[in-house]
Order: sequence, then structure tokens, then C-alpha cells
Amino acid sequence: MMPERHRRRFITCTVVAAAFALVSTQSFAASGDTRPRPWNARHQADIGRQHTRSVSAAHGRSAFGASASEDDGSDEAENSAEGTAQYTEARTAPGIVAPGAYGAAWAQLQSMQHTRGDWDHVTKKAYNSDDPRYRDLNSNSSGGSGHVTGRITGLAADDQGYVYAGGANGGVFRSKTGGGQWEPIADKLPSLSTGTLALDGSKRLWYATGESNTGATSYVGTGVYVLADPQHGQFQPGGRVGGAELESTTIHALRFAGTTVWAATSRGVWSHSTTTLSGPWKLEFAPNPDYLPGGSKASDPSAPYKNIANDIAVDPKDSSKVLLAVGWRGGDAYNGLYAKQGDGTWQPAGGLGELPTNHEDVGNVTFASAGDGSRLYAIDQSPAQMAADPNSALKGVYVSKNGSPFGPWTQIADYPKLKASGSALQDDGYMPGVQSWYNQFLQVDPGNADHVYLGLEEVFETKNGGANWTTPGPYWNFPFPCWSLDPAKQTGDCPATTHSDQHAVAVGTYKGKTYAYVGNDGGVYRRPLNGAVDSAGHAKDWQSLNDGTIDTLQYYSVGIGKDLAYGGVSVTGGLQDNGQSILRGRDKVMGSNFGGDGADTITDPNNGCNIAEEYVYLDMWVTQNCGVNDGSWATDPAKATEYEVAPPDKDLGGAGARFIAPIASDAKDVNTWVAGGRHVWVQTKGFAIRSGAEWKNAYDLGEGHVATAVASSGGTVYVGWCGPCNNQGFTRGIATGNADGTGWHQLNLPVDGTVPNRYISAFDVDPADAQHVYVAVNGFSRKWTEGPGAGVGHVFESKNGGADWTDISANLPDVPADSVKLVPGGGLALATDLAVFYRPAGANQWQVLGNALPTTAVMQLRLGPDDNLYAATHGRGIWSFDARRLRGRTDD
Repeated sequence: MMPERHRRRFITCTVVAAAFALVSTQSFAASGDTRPRPWNARHQADIGRQHTRSVSAAHGRSAFGASASEDDGSDEAENSAEGTAQYTEARTAPGIVAPGAYGAAWAQLQSMQHTRGDWDHVTKKAYNSDDPRYRDLNSNSSGGSGHVTGRITGLAADDQGYVYAGGANGGVFRSKTGGGQWEPIADKLPSLSTGTLALDGSKRLWYATGESNTGATSYVGTGVYVLADPQHGQFQPGGRVGGAELESTTIHALRFAGTTVWAATSRGVWSHSTTTLSGPWKLEFAPNPDYLPGGSKASDPSAPYKNIANDIAVDPKDSSKVLLAVGWRGGDAYNGLYAKQGDGTWQPAGGLGELPTNHEDVGNVTFASAGDGSRLYAIDQSPAQMAADPNSALKGVYVSKNGSPFGPWTQIADYPKLKASGSALQDDGYMPGVQSWYNQFLQVDPGNADHVYLGLEEVFETKNGGANWTTPGPYWNFPFPCWSLDPAKQTGDCPATTHSDQHAVAVGTYKGKTYAYVGNDGGVYRRPLNGAVDSAGHAKDWQSLNDGTIDTLQYYSVGIGKDLAYGGVSVTGGLQDNGQSILRGRDKVMGSNFGGDGADTITDPNNGCNIAEEYVYLDMWVTQNCGVNDGSWATDPAKATEYEVAPPDKDLGGAGARFIAPIASDAKDVNTWVAGGRHVWVQTKGFAIRSGAEWKNAYDLGEGHVATAVASSGGTVYVGWCGPCNNQGFTRGIATGNADGTGWHQLNLPVDGTVPNRYISAFDVDPADAQHVYVAVNGFSRKWTEGPGAGVGHVFESKNGGADWTDISANLPDVPADSVKLVPGGGLALATDLAVFYRPAGANQWQVLGNALPTTAVMQLRLGPDDNLYAATHGRGIWSFDARRLRGRTDD
């Protein structure tokens, strides 16, 4: 058993995964998850109670009635749902977002003028999660996942060495070399959120947009696109199949049968001809049509959860026989399996053998058929089990041995069987399938119907139809005898493994050799389809394909400081499920100096090795040497180079702070820090802080209120908060006062006032006058949002400390705003879910800032000491723009 501090980071990755489902059914940005961290201090500590309350945080309720507010943030699956909910809340509160909101914003974006200059891709280098420079108690290093990138949710591969990978919010990448040397091929589309990828019988590539993981950082899409020549072409907006029927949905699966393609979406099951791509999609079945857009209950807060379809199975011998798996992962009366009858109607299925059909036990389901149709396999996640069993949400893995979706089905695995197969997940509270509502894939060997790859948190394999299983891709190497905490013994004896949290799988051939490809929260990996394993059944031949040419990294933050040792700057940032990255002046490869989930960041602009990194819920850590370790900490803990300095609100979990809680240093004093939870915490020791006890409580925002944004300049502090933060009763506010604890008060922000009753995302304060402040507001204006006080606008200005505000949104597209930053010359930059915009000093109208920045969410803007503006995107890495280009220029 490794030290508790090392094990805790293992558990946070999933938090962000459930909430965005709410947006996902209505607008074109939805949810994501945050989870894969290593088996270390930050991970494992939260494993305790698992997910009795994780399933429905986006509703503010658990699957079976427990209040989400009861969550203290102590376990990962529970965290994952809460984090997801919070990400969604920011974009939907105070109501439900109507379909078409993102599409309208993207259309307006196309007609806007751009400033001069191109964005530069900073994180285009490989990211080594096992970088030995940063190996310590709190890092992922030596876990075995090697080079990583962001979450991959779609994969396809052919027999000519071409592989296609879809990022959660990063678009599609193509490799001509069996993986690696990637190039983006979908950047012209309005949505880069990937639901799934599939090659049809004619070798056309189908791209379903809208990630279906119900994760906090997932985004809805704009439909399905087809690329006739995927080996050479690029996706175009004109390649969309059908009309706008599948806009603002997530798409879990595409299945082909004859000349028909089926789509399982967040708004029911649809079909379309594969030969005639024009004409509308046909809605085949929605269990609760009144909750669909235009229905009598479309405005109900639960509408996004009422028509979720997870997968389709078509009888290979009779395409008129179809089985549908539908239902919200947290449980609902409509959940279950539905069969298409001879008269074209749909009825609940029953009598299928051991495969559950009742609504309590059917949640997220995935099917996979053998190439010859002789076998059909299924994974079933059970809402009832998820609510009652702290160990796993997995009901089982099943096979129909005649290939018919109507069975009879036989169970071939459950979580105890998979646990005994070599899994790294052995602790009570965290066993195989604990996040099967988020992690699922199935792939049958095209040449052997009894050879199956199964993806949950780990990669499992059977070669005899499920009689026996191995774990070729264990969660991490930390719990195995081949691994040691002692750096002197970390000699690489453990085989490389994949990153955790599996989402996509494909089989392809390169240079005559057939490979299994898997996509997970760390990117794309491959191994020979019939690869080598060690005595424990762990693969010895995984290869990371994350060579730096594919960048789907999902950043929440970015920090920049001078690199005193090597010159240039050090760039760091917190990532979904991939810790904290660091890229120094001479680095050829990025390293990971903190493990677990990364969140917000503070970096000393004068010394980029002074870094404060947030895990989640204000669990802050600090280093003053970039996190570099020489190994001496292994024998003398006093020589540690990273220190936990969390403010007391960290111990309150979700009641004390947001999952991604705001932290900032004072714009004029880098040693004065402000951290926002329920309380506003201030400390003045800067990076020399060594204990959470050194924070002082400057202000109590009030019971049920938590900070969403903080900023400080010259000791004047602004804090945005929400509470309740979900759609039902959403309330926001702004408090301001002094860092020394004096002068605090709440601003008067009536629901129907100038500043909308929506989520406060960010502030920036005029360095010349602390009473002059800008605020960015998330969500959509009242045109799209049904909720009290939704208002209009996304960026507001006050010249008297917040007593009065002016809407300066002008010609901005109506899209969630995430960060605002004053730039040299007095201009203003605004980061949104679609682009970065710029308003020159003295101007009223906004332009798109620069060129070449992918269309993805930009979560944070920071100015570096090198005069570059840095953008942390949630799906395409970190980018920079030379802000000196903006001085005195107002247009092209």
C-alpha cells in the first residue's frame, strides 16, 4: 500500500463528466468528465463512498433522491458528476437553452472581421506524463501511460494504415502511418465535439458531433458529417447529412444496416439513407416525445434527460429487427430496451435471457457485433446498482451467441470477475465499472468472434468468448509489484499501459500487421491485436500515439513566467484528467509536474518555477522549483519540493468550493493571493506559503454561496459567486472589498438589472484604477434561455467599483464568455466558447482576435512577461498571440 498522499490523486478525473449533458441536449456545447489521475495521494483519498449521489448532479438530485448538496467531494465518481453539473450550470443557468444557440453564434462569427496576426500553437510538443524530472509522491510519473493528450471519444481505422481520431472538443485528426504524424481534418466545421467516428462499407468516414459522455466538459454538436475521401480530404460544413434535425444533440453511436444508418442521440433514435445524404433525418423513436424541442414539456428542467438513446443493435439476418437501448444513466422510468415490432411500433423488450431489460438496471449500454454476425456483445451499466453499490456501476457484460439482438443473452462478466483478471482497481469503493456510465467500449476481433476488447476504466480482453479475461491495459502501474515509490527502483520494469478511462476503439492494419487502437482520457494507444502479455496478463506492447502532432489537451488554466534557468518563458496549465503540464524554455517535450486533475493556476511572472496549482475544490499545492525532484524526498519528506497549502474551504468539498474553484494573485503584488470558496481567502506569503493555516478569511459569501471568479488589484478584490448554482432557483452576485478584510459588501445586482442573472465567469481590473473593472458573464441571453433574469450581454464595464454597469457586448455573438483581459494599448480581449474577440481602445465594436485559432472553448486568457497573450483552450491545447500587434491597430 502506498502512502495516502500519493494515492489521493487517483480519483478526481471524473468530476466534470455529468453536468454538460444538460446543455448538450439543447445547445451546441455540453458536457465532459474529469478523471484519469494516477494512483497517488490526490486520487485515492476521494474513493471512499463512491457514487450514491453521482448519477444526477445535473438535476441537483441523486439517482434515487439524495440531494447533490450532500456531496462533500470525497470520492471520484461522485465528484465527476458534480463537476459535470457545474460546468453545465455555467452555460445554462438560470434556465434551459433552446436548440440552435451555438449554431447561431457560429454563423455570426463567420461574418466578423479579424485583427491582423496569427495565433501560435504553444503545446504542439509531446506531453510526457511519465517525465522522470517530475517523479514524486504527487505526480503521475511512472504510472505508465507515457505520452498523453486530451480525451479521445471517436476512432476509426482501415486496412491501409489510415487511422482517424476524434477529440472530445478538438475535432478529427488523421494519421497515414498507422497512428502518429497526425493532421487535423475537421477544423472548418462549426463543432469540434466528437460523438463517434465510423467507416462505412464504401470507406466513407462518418463524423457524429456532440460528445455523449455526459461529462462536464463535453459539448453538443451540429449533426453528422460525411467525408467521401477520408484519406485525402477534409470535412466541410456542406458535408452534413440531412438538415438541422440533429443540431444541439450528443450522438453516442452510428450503426449501419443495409442502406440505412441509425443514430443514437440525446433526443432519441434517428435514421437516414446512406445513399441519399440530403433530406431530413427520420425520428424513429423517442420514449418521451413531449420533452423534445417543440413539445409541450420542452421547457421542463428534466427535458434533456428524457429521451437519451445509447445504442442500437440490428439483427444481421433481418434488418427489420432492431433493439434499442435508451435511458439516462442515473435512472428513469423510461429506461430500458425497446424492440421494433413488425408493424413498425416500438415496445419494451423482454424475455431476452440474462440481459436486463427493466428500467432499474438499464442505463448506459454499448453493443458490438462480430464481423460475421455470429456473436453480439453488450455492456450494461445499472442505475440501481450505481445508487446502491459503492464499488461499481457495472451490471455486466453479455453475449448473444447466435448474433441476434433478441438473444438469448448470457452474462459473461461482472465486476468481481473483471477485478480478478489483473485489474489495478482492488480497493473497496473503486472497482472495474465504477464509472461505466462514462467509460465504455466494445470491439470484436474481425477474424475471431470469441476475441473481444472491453473498455471501462481499464482495457480488458477475452479470447474465449468471456470464459476468461485479462487486463492488458490496467488503470496505472502504481499498485503492482513491478512498481516502487523509491526512484532508484523505478527502472521501467512495469510494462507501459494506456491512460485510464476508455471511450473509443477500432481495429486497423498497417504494413500487414493488425492493431487494436483505443481512445481514452489520455489520447490514442495501440497494440497488436493479438499482443504479448506478462504473467499477470498485462500487455507488454502498448504504444502511445500521442506524438505532439495531435493536441486535444483540455486546459482549464494557463500560467506564464520567465524561465530564469533556460531563457524564454515557462508555460504551465491545469488539465482535465492529465494533471498540470509544464513547458520550459529549452524543452523538447512537455512534462507533468503535478498529477491528478489540474484546475486553476498562479505563476510568478518573474520566475516561472514559482507555481501554485489547484487540484480540485481549492486543494492547492505550491512549488518553487517547477516541481523538479532529485529523489531525496523518498528518504527525507522534509526535502519535498511541493507543498499542500489548501485554504480551509477545501475540507468542505462541494459545499465549500466549486470543483474548479477560482484562485488569483494580486495584479500589483504577486505575493498576495485570493482564493474563492464559500469564503474569500487571502494570504500574503506568496510562493513561500507552506500551510493552509496561513490563509485568512477576508469575507464569508454566505451559506450556499460559492465563488465562481476572483480578481485583485492593489488590494481591491472582486468576487463573483452563485448559490443556488443550478437552474432551479439560480442566483448570482458580486462581492467586493479589501484584501485585508475591510470594506466588504455585496453589490446591488437585481435579477432584472443590467448584469444578467447568469454565471459570473471572470473579472479584469484596470491597473490604473481599481474602481474600473470588467466582468464576463457565461451562458446565453434571454433569446435562448428560459429563466428569470437571463438578460442580454456577455461583457460589462463599471467605472465606480461595481455600483453601476454598462453592457459593452455590442456586436458580440451570443455565446458563453469565459475570460476577459485588458491588453497592452488599452484594448480588451474576451474568451468565449467559440473564439477570442478583441475590442480596440476607444472602439465600440468587436473583432475576432487573430487567425488560426481552432473553433473551441477558450477557458482562460493570461498575459505573459514576453508580451504574448496566452489562451488556454479546452480541447486544442494552449495558444499564444503577440499582443504588441494590437497597439494602435483597429482593423486589417
